[in-house]
Amino acid sequence: MQQLNPQDAQFLYMESDDNLTHVTSIVILDPTTVPDGKPVRFKEILAHIDGRIHMSPLCRRKLVRVPLELDFPYWVDDERFDLENHVTHGRLPEPGDWRQFCIHMARYHSRPLDMHRPLWEVYVVEGLDNIGWLPKGSYAMATKIHHAAVDGSSIMEFFSAMADIDNKGTPAVPLNKAKLSRCPQPSLLDMAVRAGWHTVRSPISIIDGVMRAAPGLYRMAQNALRSRGESNNRVPDTRFNCAASPHKMFDATAFPLEALKTVRKAVPGSTINDVVLAVCSGALRKYLLHHDELPDDSLIAWVPINARVGGISDRDSPGNNLTSMTTPIFTDVEDPIDRLQRIQRATQRSKETKAGVSARIMTDLSKHVPAATQVMAGRLVLSAGLAARMCNLFISNVPGPQLPLYMNGARQVATYGLAPLTEGMGLFIATPSYNGQMTFGVTSTRDALPDIRFFVSCIETAMAELKRAAKPARQRDSA
Repeated sequence: MQQLNPQDAQFLYMESDDNLTHVTSIVILDPTTVPDGKPVRFKEILAHIDGRIHMSPLCRRKLVRVPLELDFPYWVDDERFDLENHVTHGRLPEPGDWRQFCIHMARYHSRPLDMHRPLWEVYVVEGLDNIGWLPKGSYAMATKIHHAAVDGSSIMEFFSAMADIDNKGTPAVPLNKAKLSRCPQPSLLDMAVRAGWHTVRSPISIIDGVMRAAPGLYRMAQNALRSRGESNNRVPDTRFNCAASPHKMFDATAFPLEALKTVRKAVPGSTINDVVLAVCSGALRKYLLHHDELPDDSLIAWVPINARVGGISDRDSPGNNLTSMTTPIFTDVEDPIDRLQRIQRATQRSKETKAGVSARIMTDLSKHVPAATQVMAGRLVLSAGLAARMCNLFISNVPGPQLPLYMNGARQVATYGLAPLTEGMGLFIATPSYNGQMTFGVTSTRDALPDIRFFVSCIETAMAELKRAAKPARQRDSA
């Protein structure tokens, strides 16, 4: 029997009608690279997916929840699995331009998954005929997967299993032919016995976890005392810390990855993730200044961190393995390079004090909290809007493959991501990279970001300013 871990289950317990906790990944494919020049048929896409889904255990497993939420849910085999229930086909409405595409994807992302089936689906979208940078006949594949089943790293693995490295059908990763372990549905008696054992064991396990974590807790307290007074991480109130809304918005832009690497060189020790935060910070500063809403204090970002050993997940164990950090992004600083320098120092401190110690401790302790307690905690977080007290937005950087990928002979030309929001936090910027490009995908709501296209233009302006500012900084360093 395979049971959800507490971190995965939180994404179930935090879900509401207005905030669905799934992710939507979009790839756009160019069929002009198909060897015989023929269009890619929907039945060929179905056949390709059918030949690859054995690589990911989530594809044929559904959730069974324990009565009264007395324990965490189980993954079980879906004996009635039908691929055509999970892969559908549609066409972009006229005029088939970028704006229509973004609206179409936002509406798709706003619709819930069928929680009685395996928690994923693929939507093939044709009709991208008036997007100037795309070849005629291009189509999109939007894959929606519940966050209880995957994190950013395992989503990339899911797509790698579907992808080829050339237009002849050579798989991007070795296709493991070994049969996956089966997950039969547990009986009510089995679930009751395990729930009882977990409830009895929880207090003992928590005490044991605290004792083992004591040295780390001591170091964490020392770090907190040393850093006290160095910065003010008060979360300012912004338009993004708003009530939940089912009316999602999406838009995106892209930059060459080399441009971000060039900016990174202007501040020794900075990372690509630091540059991403600096771009987002500059965009938020411009946007809020335009609306006369820029707070005196810096906005605070919630940044997920991949906690997988070596960045690799267990193929037979879907789910999340994440820690996270909150960090100021210095929207109160005007100079772009000064802002990047401050972000670099802040993220370094956050990684040392949170990702290195406290995040691991909290993840370890959460494993022993009973399911019923986590359900109540999740509902409390939703009703109280506690996210607004911790951050203003989410920013997630997920590195992807840096070589061209194909599917059914069609070349993948772009990738985008839409992410879940939460009560009190209505902005998520996802920055997946692929084949030398990094996209900035913005997920928000109509209430928080009605002029989303203007916000995306602020991202583009912020990137241009960083590039201009980085050039003289590099010249000064070389001199």
